[in-house]
Amino acid sequence: MIDDTAVLSHSGETQYNREKLLQGQGVDMPLSETGVQQCEAAGQYLRDITFNTVFVSNLQRAVQTAEIILRNNTHCSGMEMFLEPLLRERGFGIAEGRLKEDLKNMANAAGQSCRGYTPPGGETLEQVKLRFKKFLKVLFKQMWDEHGWSGLDASAGASRAANGSVAAGSVAAASDAACLGSAHDGLQGVLVHTLVVSHGAYIRVAIRHLVEDLRCSLPTGVKTSQLFSPCPNTGISRFILTLSQSECGPVLSDARCVFTNRKEHPEDLTATQ
Repeated sequence: MIDDTAVLSHSGETQYNREKLLQGQGVDMPLSETGVQQCEAAGQYLRDITFNTVFVSNLQRAVQTAEIILRNNTHCSGMEMFLEPLLRERGFGIAEGRLKEDLKNMANAAGQSCRGYTPPGGETLEQVKLRFKKFLKVLFKQMWDEHGWSGLDASAGASRAANGSVAAGSVAAASDAACLGSAHDGLQGVLVHTLVVSHGAYIRVAIRHLVEDLRCSLPTGVKTSQLFSPCPNTGISRFILTLSQSECGPVLSDARCVFTNRKEHPEDLTATQ
């Protein structure tokens, strides 16, 4: 068996985020000045973690986020990133480039909740989940091909980061205590670490799949409603994924959530300005 920590991170802020406009896949904006600062803070927060692999959405705001995080890393500056279209943000069809309030109005007119509503030309939540499930297969194969041969002990688990770009209580963290936690929480005894940089709506679907479908164990005292809150820009989540080999290839044998949507790193940056 092999353990991997997956850090899921959301990309930094763009001008569209600031103006509350939907980006999705069709609008590919660069980071704003605030977004760059958020990513610098996330990079400092994660600077001492040696990432073995980095997967990034191929939208430029996610690529910029990953580049800044790695540039600040003590061990991984300049390492190769794998640009993965499966990590792109949810497509919002005709709503892209429009105010988020417009999406709510469309959903109300259709008699649906905003979260479950799919604008014409957009992706359903099930379609986004399918992309994430395909990405997990890519991740598992890479983990096993690169590290499975070493016979790593699975006693401690692995951590995984996303959206933001880094997949890892609730709006801020799993709990108030977790919000103040160390960047090394959950890493003890785990030798393989993966950084995954994606986007807010995508990460929300990913976390729900890990918790509800894959029965990921949760931190003590955390409420599932907290886990499914929107991920802030450069919010960081961490999951420990344990793989074992089967006749069909590597499969997930255990999953544990360490924390989700931590956001104290950019808040600390703002407090010092």
